[in-house]
Order: sequence, then C-alpha cells, then structure tokens
Amino acid sequence: MKHSGKASVAALKLIGLSGVAVLVLLAVAFIGKFLGTLVLGLAGLLGGLWVLFVIFIFYFFRDPEATTPAAPKLVVAPGHGKVDTVDTTTEPEFMGGECQRVSIFLSVFDVHVQNAPVTGRIAFFKHSPGQYLNAMRADCAKFNENVLIGIESVEPRETKIGLRLIAGLIARRIVPFIAQNDAVQRGERISLIQFGSRVDVYLPKNAKVKVQLGDRVVGGETILASFE
Repeated sequence: MKHSGKASVAALKLIGLSGVAVLVLLAVAFIGKFLGTLVLGLAGLLGGLWVLFVIFIFYFFRDPEATTPAAPKLVVAPGHGKVDTVDTTTEPEFMGGECQRVSIFLSVFDVHVQNAPVTGRIAFFKHSPGQYLNAMRADCAKFNENVLIGIESVEPRETKIGLRLIAGLIARRIVPFIAQNDAVQRGERISLIQFGSRVDVYLPKNAKVKVQLGDRVVGGETILASFE
C-alpha cells in the first residue's frame, strides 16, 4: 500500500532520539564523580523507563492495513476513533458554505494514521497555525493548528469532501503524506497526527450519514456516509 511504513519511520526517529538522550545522560555520569554516582545509580531505572517508552511508541505508531469496502459512492472514515459530533456547519474555504460535519476524536490509544475517505484528487490543501487546546473540544478547530484537505471525488464525480486534521493538547505535529493535486485512492494512507487529536469530515448536504454519536470507527474501513 502507498505510504506504508511511514508511521514506523516516525516511531523509529523518536526512539532513536530518546536513545541518544539516554546515552548522553549516561555519558555525563562518568564526567563528574558526584553526578556520576547519582546518575549511575539511576541507570537501571532510566533503562527500564526507556524500554517502556519504546514499547509505547511502537504501539502508538502501529499502522494496520485497511480492508476498504469496494462498493461505489461510499465515504469511509478517515481516522480511527470515536464519533462525538454529527451536525451541520459552515466551511467556506473548500466546501463553499453549509455542509454536514462528522467529527472523530482520536485518543492517545487510537491508531493515528489517517486514510483517504474517497478516491479523487487533492484539490485544496491549507495549513493553519494555531493553539494546542484539548482536542476533546469539538470546537477546537477554530483555535488549534490544523490542516484542511479538500478532495474532489471521482465517485460521485467532482463531489467535494473536506477533511480537517486538527492538532491537540499533546498532538503537536501533523505529518501529511500528500500535497495539492495528488491523486488518492479510497483507504490510502494520507497523513499522520502524533498523539491525541481530532479529524473533522465535511460532507455535502445530499450525503447520507451512516454513523451515530458514540460510534467507534476504523480508518479506511468504516462506512461514514454514502450517496444515492
């Protein structure tokens, strides 16, 4: 699958940096007699904590293959998490006005690789800097750093589907795998948000939403909406 392994690369980078930090700290221990005695006494604890950190990072950056439904005119969930908002909103930049919104909250225990909800072309891409409020707030997109992605679907043809990736209190880095004008396939990996975050999906008013509040969804697999 396209972009497979990118989450693992991000995990290995974090593990490598943390490992270097531990080694530097242990090296400093040999520099000074008193500092060395203290830090060497904590060497076992530091090593144990680093092992736990490595295990968590590999767990967090897991990247399962999506079993994407093949039926036509479907919109699949772009992220793994819990649906906590289904409403009508206004998104002027890509959708051009009133539209439906389905918002998915990703906790630190959810998979954080995002998938394309439809097959189409990346027609809009905009990064907006901002704050890092708790992503549990459904309105955090107004304030937090986010990336708005607009996809022109091929099925139904040229239908607009918007996707907003939102950083949270802990998630302070959004890593897109795609750029404007790229072609994407439904279920394809398109981004990674590190740690807790939120994904908003903007749908045309004629889309039939298939999920309800409280539903758990799987990125690239769960049917979020359909078109007649």
